[in-house]
Amino acid sequence: AFLNDTSNAGAMLTFRELQEQARPLGVKVQALDGRNRSNVEQAFSAIARERMDGFVVGTNAVVFAQRHQIIEAAARPRVPAIYARREYVDAGGLMSYGTDLSAHYSHAADYGYRILQGAKPGDLPIEQPTKFELVLNLKTATTLGLTIPQSLLVRADEVIE
Repeated sequence: AFLNDTSNAGAMLTFRELQEQARPLGVKVQALDGRNRSNVEQAFSAIARERMDGFVVGTNAVVFAQRHQIIEAAARPRVPAIYARREYVDAGGLMSYGTDLSAHYSHAADYGYRILQGAKPGDLPIEQPTKFELVLNLKTATTLGLTIPQSLLVRADEVIE
């Protein structure tokens, strides 16, 4: 399952890309709405009812506001999840893999500084993130009855025990 704001065009573009990547692996991905408390409850009812094997949570800010409820709801059917932001793992989620937001903020500050120094915004290069972090929560893995492979543990930037 892909939990995100299904009314957001960007989120649905991500969903379609996820479907394309999952198809050759024989994995079906269903979009579920996570915009508010009611949507989250409905999403996790569907996850439990359809016995989904796991879910991915998108990066949408509206869904991020529901992170504590999402993590709490995910514990009931004991379904593993991967999140795009480490704050979910800090709040009890299983794992995250995504860009390092502090690096984004630092980069944005540098752009702002250069513009204030006279650089033309149109002359500044468009750059992609270069730093990604993998964060694992072993306590949550134990609660879900999962063993994190050693090969994943050694690659983690941070392991919460």
